[in-house]
Amino acid sequence: MEQEIRKKRFNRSMLILVVTAAAVITIFFRFAYIQSAKEVQGEDLQELLESRWSQERELPGTRGSILDRSGEVLAEEIPSYTITAVLDDRFDSYVEEPAETAAALASVLEADQGFLEEQLSRDSVQVELGPAAKNMSYELMTEIEEMDLDGILFREDPRRYYPNQEFASHVIGYTERDMSEARMGLEESMDEHLSDSPGSIQYKQDGRGRQLAGMDEMIEEPVNGDDLVLTLDGKIQMVMEQTMNQIVEEYEPERITAVTAHAKTGEILGIANRPSFNPNEYENIENFTNYAVTSRIEPGSTMKMFTLAGAVEEGVYDGEDTFESGSIEVYDRRIRDHNNGEGWGEITFNEGVQRSSNVAFTNIAQDLLKPEGVYHYIDQFGFRNPTGIDLPHEVDGGSIAEAYPIDAVTTAFGQATAVTPMQMVQAATAIANDGQMMQPYTISGILDSTTGEAIDEREPTPAGQPISAETAETVRDILTSTVEEEPGTGQPFAIDGFEVAGKTGTAQIVGDDGRYMTGHGNNLYSFLGMAPAEDPEVIVYVAVDRPDLEDHESGGQPVAEIFRQVMEQSLQYMNINPDPDGDDSVIVDHHTIPSFTGEDSVEAADALREAGVEVISAGSGGQVERQSHAAGETVAEGEKVILYTGGEIDIPDFTGWSRRSVQQFAETVEREVTFDGSGYVTNQDPAPGAEEEEALLEITLQEPGEEETDEDEDEAEEEQDGNEGENSENAEGTG
Repeated sequence: MEQEIRKKRFNRSMLILVVTAAAVITIFFRFAYIQSAKEVQGEDLQELLESRWSQERELPGTRGSILDRSGEVLAEEIPSYTITAVLDDRFDSYVEEPAETAAALASVLEADQGFLEEQLSRDSVQVELGPAAKNMSYELMTEIEEMDLDGILFREDPRRYYPNQEFASHVIGYTERDMSEARMGLEESMDEHLSDSPGSIQYKQDGRGRQLAGMDEMIEEPVNGDDLVLTLDGKIQMVMEQTMNQIVEEYEPERITAVTAHAKTGEILGIANRPSFNPNEYENIENFTNYAVTSRIEPGSTMKMFTLAGAVEEGVYDGEDTFESGSIEVYDRRIRDHNNGEGWGEITFNEGVQRSSNVAFTNIAQDLLKPEGVYHYIDQFGFRNPTGIDLPHEVDGGSIAEAYPIDAVTTAFGQATAVTPMQMVQAATAIANDGQMMQPYTISGILDSTTGEAIDEREPTPAGQPISAETAETVRDILTSTVEEEPGTGQPFAIDGFEVAGKTGTAQIVGDDGRYMTGHGNNLYSFLGMAPAEDPEVIVYVAVDRPDLEDHESGGQPVAEIFRQVMEQSLQYMNINPDPDGDDSVIVDHHTIPSFTGEDSVEAADALREAGVEVISAGSGGQVERQSHAAGETVAEGEKVILYTGGEIDIPDFTGWSRRSVQQFAETVEREVTFDGSGYVTNQDPAPGAEEEEALLEITLQEPGEEETDEDEDEAEEEQDGNEGENSENAEGTG
């Protein structure tokens, strides 16, 4: 019995020995295999060791900025902050009182207190607090940080920021806040240049994940995105945006588009649309369309300037020749002038241009330039092709009507054919620039954002020579008469101290039923002008679609208000100032306004007058309390600067002041002001000299020559009579 027990023990021991020996041999051969093959379970041994003891971390780059022509930032990457709340009591700092913490945060985040309390009461280690607690500014983060709330921490993330809000938004476009995707405008089309490439850092760590001191690091530096420098002028763009906002508030149009260009170079100085959007809040965008380049419109009578240029270039136009105005039969259509087809008797062609006579341009198209000539200059002025501007989604040129014999006539005065506002601006550069047409562009250069060195510098590009310098000068003279002289339709667009050359337009709009819309205000009103007329530097195009007009108001009023303010400021910022005698003289002397706050009002006024600035002193005090122009702002000679000295105010005589100047006065002296009409001041209440401390200023404005019939308005309304909505069936023309 005992022998059997010993035998069993021996067998068990031998079994254990054999199993142990087998395991040792297996492990030995496994180690031998690993040592020779250098892999474990198909994975490289060295890589496994490196992954355990090495760590790699991404080094983010920075997306390039977008700048205006003076270097002001229009789009940039900035840090943003997101609240994370620690709820676990194992941490030193955690949210102990959810209700109190929620109440404190709700007061500054403008978030629902109940939602915040619910989040802060969850059974979780850490939570975020919804959209209101994300993408916060540094200022808001600092305000919350100073509240010293237990358990409230901040995570820093990069985000895209547009400091000027609704500012050339259709040009700039936007990205997702985290810059994961570029969505629109130059942000999208130039994404390859603006995007950054992340780098990395590799280092050794111990078993607890701590970086080992003294070990070499491998660093691959990130590559930052390039900066874009635009041709846009921030000051001109801001005036355009502000004036458009005023027009939207007053007239509630369906849409507006405006373009300002440098006549000599084709540089776009300003471009804006309404409706617009704030790219910082892109979730609520209603209009994604940049009307200036992606939308065709019937140009109306603005097209007449190019028909005129073609006739002058061909030598077939004599402005002193006469024709019988009123109406004319072409094929089976009757084309009428805008005063019920009555016309003005036998008048010269120059007067026909001034009055925007469709009969005049019918004669030019049919008998002088002839249809083939009309289409030749449509080609020469680039209306069949896109301009090639460096903005995305430009449409494929104009839609030129030429299916019916009458189309050449209607095209000559701006009906049936449709083109883009940018094509109009490009064509106008030929008239402004002595016959040489310039391609419009918005990007002046691309910079290395790290070194500031130029990667790409863009130069003005000629786009053709449709007319001679002599023709351009002649056309400018005739177009100047439409603005500066009776009976020109462009008189509301005149600017004190400058001669403006330009042409109004009133185009019809096709409604949902496919027919032209009828009724007061249901038109697209426009103006294409340049100044100074003798040697233009600035071109401004403005189009306002279906403004809400009173019966006594003309469609040209909102257009004129935008044009005048934008043109005046553009000339000023380009150092082109009016001569005191009213001649088009270039005076390159601007004056930078210092801060006069706290200084003697008499000495401040004397200093400004010596610089050639008109000073309006308001108040009875002896020291300057406020001034209309901020320190560092530049003003032109003859421009008004208001100094408020406190106390009672003698209301000045506003007669002849522009709306902008009155608005500056009211803001400086902190008075409310209401406006009736547009243009320049003709009446005011209180009367000049009033000393009412809390006076409400009631200002009546009137356009120059407003007592005359608005030619373009009548022109379009007459065209609508009997219109059945077929472009080539009705040839009564537009203004």
